[in-house]
Amino acid sequence: MSDEHAHDEIDWKENGVKVIPGNQLDTNTPQTPGMNRAAAINFARVGAQKIWAGTVHIHANAKTGAHHHGALESVIYVLKGKARMRWGNHLEFVAEAGPGDFIFVPPYVPHQEINASSDETLECVLVRSDNEAVVVNLDIEPVEKPQQVRWVDPIHKHS
Repeated sequence: MSDEHAHDEIDWKENGVKVIPGNQLDTNTPQTPGMNRAAAINFARVGAQKIWAGTVHIHANAKTGAHHHGALESVIYVLKGKARMRWGNHLEFVAEAGPGDFIFVPPYVPHQEINASSDETLECVLVRSDNEAVVVNLDIEPVEKPQQVRWVDPIHKHS
């Protein structure tokens, strides 16, 4: 059978696109103090083989505990609010992101999410590079004043 016809026998109704209503996310997922994670896409819910996706909410003036996600890469998309990210062995680096911004967290990077707003919940969409959530909570003594880090696009460097 040619590759063109290899998928002709699949029941696409049962094994095709899945729409997960936003009000039916699963909060039974590993948590970090200071935030609420909810899974939309994972192996258990939709059969995802290579990704995990969901939401995260951090209340006004709140911050998470330090943590990392093992070998997983994470992408955070800020929907609403102002995110302040600290990272490093002593959370010694900091950067901020607002609505429409993406945040990339490489594997094993100790980090902390902070809601930089005093009156608005920080709402984000989260995607990870495996089908199950990995959360390793850490006991880190953070530096008092982290170093501000600004991203420079390595492909389109400004002069």
